[in-house]
Amino acid sequence: MTLKVQKRKPATKKTDKTEEQIMSEPRHNMIAYLDTEGKLDEYKEITQWLRESQINIAVTFSTPVYKSLIKAFWETAKIIEVDGKELIQGHVSQLNVDVSPEILNSVLELQDDATAPYSVPIRCTRGCLLRMKCTGDIFAGQINKAGFPLRYKFLLNVLIQCLRKSRAGYDMAGNDLVGLMVALVLNKHFSISKFIFANMKENLRRTGSRTSGNKFWMYPRFM
Repeated sequence: MTLKVQKRKPATKKTDKTEEQIMSEPRHNMIAYLDTEGKLDEYKEITQWLRESQINIAVTFSTPVYKSLIKAFWETAKIIEVDGKELIQGHVSQLNVDVSPEILNSVLELQDDATAPYSVPIRCTRGCLLRMKCTGDIFAGQINKAGFPLRYKFLLNVLIQCLRKSRAGYDMAGNDLVGLMVALVLNKHFSISKFIFANMKENLRRTGSRTSGNKFWMYPRFM
């Protein structure tokens, strides 16, 4: 019997992508699909609610993203104080780029109250999770979106995709992000712009061998 030898296919050369194409891939630049044509019956209520919510622009606005500009900002970014208020300032193409809660609130059209807090008490969060009929461990530091009924699972998935502060993963949400979901559901006094700004400050303060001096390029669409 003669053995058949399979011929190996010649390796194909990967097409070089521009930095805009790389950073515009969904994993870097995710936006929410809110079914504006109403094709998904089971999601109609939650997608309409999100289209009318204050986070609509933040989770749906799509714009070209350039790796070199994002990298330049985070490599030079620092926290400074101007007129008694904190802001993050980076340098891109010899220009100062400032980020503050006020700027985020304006650009993302969040309609935040400047006096609102940016966290929800953990007891309130856990109580709301019970009312949502969450089957996950509400006492854990991370909640899996799979433990929620459909509409809340969809909402949390949108928040994980578009407003998360972690580098990877699309199933788990920390208590802070779950708190944001609770604030939206209960229409609580809450500042999303301060929430985003706090996450950016935390990113700047990251240290250790895992970061190797490089900061996570979070929120590329906002930048």
